[in-house]
Parts: sequence; C-alpha cells; structure tokens
Amino acid sequence: MHAMQYELTLPASYDMGIIRARVAAKGHLLDHWDGLGLKAYLMRERGVDASPVNQYAPFYLWNTVEGMNSFLWDGGFQGVSNDFGRPSVRQWTGLAYEEGGAAGSPARVAVRRRQPVPDGVELAGFTADAADEARRLADTDGALLAAAVVDTSGWELVHFSLWAHDTPKAEGEVFQVLHLSAPGLGLLPRGRQW
Repeated sequence: MHAMQYELTLPASYDMGIIRARVAAKGHLLDHWDGLGLKAYLMRERGVDASPVNQYAPFYLWNTVEGMNSFLWDGGFQGVSNDFGRPSVRQWTGLAYEEGGAAGSPARVAVRRRQPVPDGVELAGFTADAADEARRLADTDGALLAAAVVDTSGWELVHFSLWAHDTPKAEGEVFQVLHLSAPGLGLLPRGRQW
C-alpha cells in the first residue's frame, strides 16, 4: 500500500463552492481507476472545524505503484496541474490499514494526524505502535477505515481515518469528504504491512 496527498491552499476569500462544483463534475473520473484503493476528495474551509485555511487536499491509498504512476504521469494529475499549477505531491509507505465497523457507510469527514518519528526511537516498536493505533481508530464507533503511513525521507508518521459522522473520535486536522472513489478498497491489504 502506498499513500499520496497534495494540498492546494487557497486564498482566504476563495469561493470554496468552486471546489465543490469541480469535485461534483469530475470526482467520478477515478471511480474505476486501476490500482487505486481509494481517493478521498478532501476540503477544509477557513473557520470550519478550526481550520485556519481554505484547502483542497485529496488523499489516496494505492494498491499498486503502477496505478499511482499512471495517475501522475498519464492522465489524472494533469488536470490539477493545468488548473492550479503543479503542487508538491507527498508520498508515504503503508504501515497498516484497517477497516472500521462503519465500513460501507458514506464518508462524511476525514482526520489526518501528522507526527515526527523521533530520533533515536526503536523503529520496530514505533511502527508496531502505529499499526496498533490504526486498529484502535478503526475499532472506534463511526470509523470507516484507518491507515498508518510513513515518509522515511522526512521521518513523518501520518494517521489517516474516515468517519461516518461529523464528530470524529480522532485527533488531528479535520477535512470534509466531498466524494470517495474506492475502486480497489477491498484489495487493500489489511493489518500490518510488514
């Protein structure tokens, strides 16, 4: 499993209805993308759920590197680059993925919590704890799924979770889910990824 996200931080006066309309018109284009586990079309609005910014920030979980590369180099990503300029794309290696009890329900919000992997920490224990946290989040009432991923270039751990209600029981940045493309959700490997 591979994770990916780019963030388009928009002016404070930006009409976020434009993002909603864009997703409503184009969100279905990845509903059948080969190699894609899921794409959560995420948005934060300044002043909503304590967000300091207006932001469009889709989050992806990929089943295959080929699917991710096809999106980046041969199609899907070009539209974002054409319309907003080419953003930096963050990528993480999967540590764990768990399905929650609310799986199959519509996703209302997502939570992303970022934290550094401390210098000197024993990596086996740290990553095992991250996998356990993904399981704990998935077992929480209202959770659709939870994933733990790590960027080894900057040593950052990210916990990502989707929720069926507007009051998630997870700490982190809260995003509205505008659409969910999940053609390969059932193919994402469950549990620890090592």
